[in-house]
Amino acid sequence: MHVRIRGAIGVAAVAMAVVATGFVVGQPVSHAGHGYLYSAEQARAMVEQQAVAGSEFRVTCASSHRRQDDPIVFQNQSGVSHMHEFFGNRTTDAFSTLTSLRAGTTNCNPISDKSAYWVPTLYKNGQPVAPESVTIYYQGIHDHTRAVAPPQGLRYVVGNAKAASPTENPAARWSCTTQSPSSRDFLNCPPGTKVETYLDFPTCWNGRDLDSANHRDHMAFAAGLACPASHQVVVPRLEFLITYPVNGAGLSLGGTLNGANVTSAPGYTFHGDFMNAWDPVELQRRVSNCINAGYICGVGGNP
Repeated sequence: MHVRIRGAIGVAAVAMAVVATGFVVGQPVSHAGHGYLYSAEQARAMVEQQAVAGSEFRVTCASSHRRQDDPIVFQNQSGVSHMHEFFGNRTTDAFSTLTSLRAGTTNCNPISDKSAYWVPTLYKNGQPVAPESVTIYYQGIHDHTRAVAPPQGLRYVVGNAKAASPTENPAARWSCTTQSPSSRDFLNCPPGTKVETYLDFPTCWNGRDLDSANHRDHMAFAAGLACPASHQVVVPRLEFLITYPVNGAGLSLGGTLNGANVTSAPGYTFHGDFMNAWDPVELQRRVSNCINAGYICGVGGNP
């Protein structure tokens, strides 16, 4: 295995911020879905795992389209959400289901991955910016021999779109290419670099539900790299690595402020979504050959 530490925020500094903020366990903000304050334990686990590497396979995708839809948080409600950037499945919209995604097409490599992935749209001086590249890692960062393939139709979100400060969203992580420091809010990346962001998803599933009322409670982060008793099923960690062809100031995100959809949300409101629509045979092959076996694999799913 190789070790990749991609601009992880200092654990000690984060622990101090968690204590100072006083996170409330599982408390939704405004509406179920993207607004969420993580418990101190989950926030700490989330940040500690940002520096952990393991076995993996990867998927490369491109930005497919941009819509004010969110098929998880605002299912069947077209145009209600703030603006999102969708990767992979070209058909993703407010009405997407496992059936519709499996019948659709994808711009991901491999094409056996028809999953839907999305994040808020990035803006530079008020103009939307499409990512230059998107890599999605599936990683075995703990108990990799016990990891199972995510079930068809599993969906979940990570991050806090309603964060009022950087301390309220331990998932947000921005950095500049060729540089290692990262921040929960945007960095003013110098000329010659590009803005990039990483987003890490939880690795523990309750083994029962494909979704939950707030789109999080069926999943959990592994505190001390061990799944809690309530979420014993280990799944690969999804990690988004997104690079944008911009630098400097003037950056913002699609978001919601005081009930209105805006394009001026700060970097610390970053969040992401996943709906699993992989070909189950190909997904299982990759989990077995790469995650469980302890290998680093590319998009072909081979060591």
